[in-house]
Amino acid sequence: MHNKGVFSPCVEINNLCLILFRACSNSVTAMKHILPIITITTLAAAASAQTAAAAPAGLSYNRATVSRQGQNNDLAVQHFLGNTNVLASLSTAGNGNGHASLGLGYVFKQVALSTDATVGVTTGTAGSNSAVTLNLRRSLKEVVAGLEVAVGYSYAQNAGATTGSKGVVTAELSYNINSTWSVAYGISNANPTADRQNVLSVRHNF
Repeated sequence: MHNKGVFSPCVEINNLCLILFRACSNSVTAMKHILPIITITTLAAAASAQTAAAAPAGLSYNRATVSRQGQNNDLAVQHFLGNTNVLASLSTAGNGNGHASLGLGYVFKQVALSTDATVGVTTGTAGSNSAVTLNLRRSLKEVVAGLEVAVGYSYAQNAGATTGSKGVVTAELSYNINSTWSVAYGISNANPTADRQNVLSVRHNF
């Protein structure tokens, strides 16, 4: 038995352990509440960053184009589907047959050397079957503000009734007058021996 008021190492150690145990218990309880808050905040920030990264940016793809190629006037409209890099398009052949072509592609942003790459497919018209397409676009703002270049290739199996498979190479230089309007000059070659077609275009970005 210990007298009251007499210092006891065992009692003091037990009291200290009890205090530490309560402090640890309170800390664990607090951490149980803090950790979910930190986790939710982190996930929300990550989701927000992912959404911002997925949003289309840089070169404009939501646009309408009127082109003059040879004796034909062509019209094309393309637009991203929602807040994604999936690009839908609608174009007319411009030869008076009333046929239109639908397209669906995916834009890979900044794949190399600040260049966007679009891979897609288009439906056929009266003169050609469905085609697989590849288009590369790059801003040349380091040369002239508003200037950009694009090259493309499309391949259609058994295009037309007698022409067989057909690959078309295109190249274009465009200038953005402002954020809404741009003009472009391009060339189109169906094959190395064919005469190239000059293409003049006016675009409206929206």
